[in-house]
Amino acid sequence: MSTRITEITNKIESLDDWRGTTLAHVRDLIHTAVPDVLEEVKWRGVPVWSHGGILCTGESYKKAVKLTFAQGASLPDPKGLFNASLDGNTRRAIDLHEGDTLDATAFKALIRAAVKHNQK
Repeated sequence: MSTRITEITNKIESLDDWRGTTLAHVRDLIHTAVPDVLEEVKWRGVPVWSHGGILCTGESYKKAVKLTFAQGASLPDPKGLFNASLDGNTRRAIDLHEGDTLDATAFKALIRAAVKHNQK
């Protein structure tokens, strides 16, 4: 297991509540959508997933897990997953709260769209 994978696993395991479970689920969806995704921990412990550039980050707060897409404003979001950071010209985010259900199919499509965008 690489050091980066160990770091992100440790981060997820340190969140011993719904946030860790949510972040682990998101991580699995990302790896399903893009099996060769690069993952690392940056900026004081923030999980980051990249493929030709940053796809998204997974910040954990007391009441939310925030999935921030670096180029979210440029991505199609037909299912309306983005519900935070909607005012900026570049980033968009998905805030997940305890009990929320993430549309897995739509999320994986968003991840794949981010990869396509990074390839331009």
